[in-house]
Amino acid sequence: MEMLISADFSTSTLTVEQLKSKQSQLSDGQKRLDSGREDFTGWVRLPAEFNRKEIQRIKEAAVAIRNKCDAFVIIGIGGSYLGARAAIEMLGKKGAGPVIYYAGQNISGPYHVELMEELADKEVCLCVISKSGTTTEPSIAFALLKEMLIQKYGKEEACRRIYAVTDQNRGVLREEADREGYESFVVPDDIGGRYSVLTAVGLLPIAVAGIDVDAMLSGAAEMMGPFPFEEDGAAGYAAARNLLLAEGKVIEVFESYEPRLFYFSEWLKQLFGESEGKQGKGIFPAALQFSTDLHSMGQFLQDGNQIFFETILNIEEPPLDITVPESVGKVLAGRSMNQVNRAAVEGVMAAHGKAGIPMIKIKIPRMTSRYFGQMVYFFERACALSGYLSGVNPFDQPGVEDYKAEMRKIL
Repeated sequence: MEMLISADFSTSTLTVEQLKSKQSQLSDGQKRLDSGREDFTGWVRLPAEFNRKEIQRIKEAAVAIRNKCDAFVIIGIGGSYLGARAAIEMLGKKGAGPVIYYAGQNISGPYHVELMEELADKEVCLCVISKSGTTTEPSIAFALLKEMLIQKYGKEEACRRIYAVTDQNRGVLREEADREGYESFVVPDDIGGRYSVLTAVGLLPIAVAGIDVDAMLSGAAEMMGPFPFEEDGAAGYAAARNLLLAEGKVIEVFESYEPRLFYFSEWLKQLFGESEGKQGKGIFPAALQFSTDLHSMGQFLQDGNQIFFETILNIEEPPLDITVPESVGKVLAGRSMNQVNRAAVEGVMAAHGKAGIPMIKIKIPRMTSRYFGQMVYFFERACALSGYLSGVNPFDQPGVEDYKAEMRKIL
């Protein structure tokens, strides 16, 4: 078997004994995940037990979309779009096929006007992703873009260009999809939005981008374990987070040195923030892109208030490289950019280590579909176990309705 992604705790300031002190609790948490009795844990067995007919339908729909559209708009917010965008940004669109656009992830008038202007002379397909169909941002975007399609193609053809990913039986979007005949796919009842990347929510847009979803699911399955505790990076990471929080490290800074991981970091922020931030508990998830953000945040990280720890998403073998020209000077001339980037990783870790900052390095061998699947499952499982260690339900989000209620009052 090829390498799996792994976690390196050698710079975490934690001892092996400290990590092992959580082993019994982590074992209990894993039993809860495996029991099948916990709500919203359908993702736990998904990579091994996915609906093969649904995956085949997804791949067939993706081929149809790639053949008839040169613009594909993903309409969704939060868990309804971040996983797909993380995969597409990390892996890149493969081969011929539509340009991918995003809508409904904000309520900006200028953004959506400019998007519709961009789409005006293109062959367009829409993928609207919403379990209920009532979330404000995607509801507005879908209404706008649907009207644009009807004006452009007429009602019948517009409906053939709309793909819905929604609840199997209920909700506004399900009713509309059935009434109008949109091709539709299911958001499983037992999987919450932020854990839904490896369902139709993520896989349909990912497949439209030409990315290998079979390899992605296979990669996720490789991370299901079971593993001996000493080799269980996800469990060790959950333990480390819990121990560091107890030491007053209330902020986790996700750091990556590859811009392609920006949206994966955004997905991580939702995954951990929404799963753990309740009952006055949780670690605040932040994200920085290095080396860019070292020139704005490096001073704070080195010498500021140390209420944080760092989780480094390290790509061991980046897919492309280029040699630095001779004209740049003796120190850098003739080296590859990736070599310079690795020196930045090692230099930052050395400096931050001297400052006593806890650092956890997540080693990701390569940026491939298979490893993306591994990354998703690794962090989903780590997040669930971390929530259990903190004494919260990592699968609900009771606080997210409060601002929506206030917004409705204002409107």
